[in-house]
Amino acid sequence: MKLAGWPVAAMAVAVALCGCQKAPESAAQAIRQRPLQQVADSSPQSKRAPETIKEAAVAGLFYPQDKAALAKMVDGLLAEVKPAQGDGRIKNLRGLVVPHAGYPYSGPVAAVGYKQVEGRSFSKVVVMAPSHTAGFQGAYVSDVDAYRTPLGLVHVAGEAAELAKRPPFSSRFDGRVRRPPWASQSPQKAPPPGEDLPDTWEHSLEVQLPFLQRTLKDFTLVPVIFGEVDPKAAAKALAGLIDSKTLLVASSDLSHFQPYQTARKLDTSCTEAIVGLDVDRMEREDACGKLPILALMHVARQNGWRAKLLDYRNSGDTAGDKSQVVGYAAIAFYDEKAAEAAEAAPKAVYSPEERKFLLDLARKTLVEAAHRRKPPEVDAAAVPEQLKPERACFVTLTIDGKLRGCIGHIFPQEALHRAAIDNAQSAALRDPRFPPVSPEELDRIHIEVSVLTVPAPLKYASSEELLAKLRAGVDGVVLQVGRAQSTYLPQVWEQIPDKEAFMGTLAEKAGLAPDAWRDPRAVVLVYQVEAFGESGKRKAESGEKAGGR
Repeated sequence: MKLAGWPVAAMAVAVALCGCQKAPESAAQAIRQRPLQQVADSSPQSKRAPETIKEAAVAGLFYPQDKAALAKMVDGLLAEVKPAQGDGRIKNLRGLVVPHAGYPYSGPVAAVGYKQVEGRSFSKVVVMAPSHTAGFQGAYVSDVDAYRTPLGLVHVAGEAAELAKRPPFSSRFDGRVRRPPWASQSPQKAPPPGEDLPDTWEHSLEVQLPFLQRTLKDFTLVPVIFGEVDPKAAAKALAGLIDSKTLLVASSDLSHFQPYQTARKLDTSCTEAIVGLDVDRMEREDACGKLPILALMHVARQNGWRAKLLDYRNSGDTAGDKSQVVGYAAIAFYDEKAAEAAEAAPKAVYSPEERKFLLDLARKTLVEAAHRRKPPEVDAAAVPEQLKPERACFVTLTIDGKLRGCIGHIFPQEALHRAAIDNAQSAALRDPRFPPVSPEELDRIHIEVSVLTVPAPLKYASSEELLAKLRAGVDGVVLQVGRAQSTYLPQVWEQIPDKEAFMGTLAEKAGLAPDAWRDPRAVVLVYQVEAFGESGKRKAESGEKAGGR
């Protein structure tokens, strides 16, 4: 694909090459909020008319401003990458490090990273980008409803506002912004003096969006711009936001304006530190997005992820001039343990017909419960033999991906088909966290049934050995300390992948201190589930999910 001939404004060439310039020093100023911009949008991505939109600042400077030209360029860059399949397809992709210079320079390398995203079902993308124009403490979460590129709107996830409540993240800004030299050429209208924010001119986040728009069918965005921040603290705050449908993107170029061979040496050291998850070494390396990269590395270490270098080139390779180059890398982060968990998960016991029978029973029970009528009668002769033995199960109700009720048995108490009826009724009427289900809610409720194996004690000599033996994504866990008891279904690992956090919140659920699971008196049992839900209704995808939560 020939990139020559795409016009880049002369003043923007140097900054588009690397996307970097030194930000001003932090200075205390009054906290400012973005004034509302009342607009509507007819983009196919639009779910509602957003109230505040972050307009594109570098369209026509770092990438084409014309919609068709931009789509053609991104698609062309992606097409030049070998298909990410077979040995080249990263299993259980969780994050990326990708560059953020002008597309003629870093676009070919960014495309290698985003090629891995094609065909995935990520519903949420957290883009962590360094600030090049603002000096401030913390990590700024853009306080807008959507970002606009020439390709349309990218809606901001509701979780962004929640993240902004967790230090070091915030949507409040106390700092100073220095407008870039190309600001007068930007298609974005400049705000009044003194009202610039960290996201006003920031290209390092914006240039990621067209690639995401062309590789993901539908997603929401959590836009974060890093100032001076502790990356480990940022990683800890991100923990509750990450699940299997979340992609983390750290935006960064590598060394800047070095001779070609010097750059290769410096960048090799940097990429080795990243791939090795060597945090101490990475802190000494040269990358403008060092802090976002370190935050991603800390998240990876917390969750047992691995990293792999997909591509390295510099501007001398992509644009030709090797006298002073900028380095670019595409690095994938992936969950190796997720693949192991999938292999360790129990095989299906129940046929599609048996699953449908249980789900239909649960649905009929839910309807009767909503109208305050007795549960349905069941013809014993019609019950499949596989559903007659005593088995424990949970019935989970969700609306638009959020928990609406979840009740079940940890140990077998009655025939499975009877357990499905009883727990469906209890989830509808007796979950103490929610009011009883009303008839008006029935069409919106999705039902999932989880059938449990019999919990078995897990033997361990120390809390460290316990954590090592727990299989994230596979094991449901029962915690017993004295008379206190609580459980999490295996599905909860999607929301709390960190083992210590998983056990800590499980202890709190039992009404205990977060570290009670370390008590020598604690007993831990594990079980597995076969979970299946209704088709045609939305499964739990976000918010509070299934499993005694």
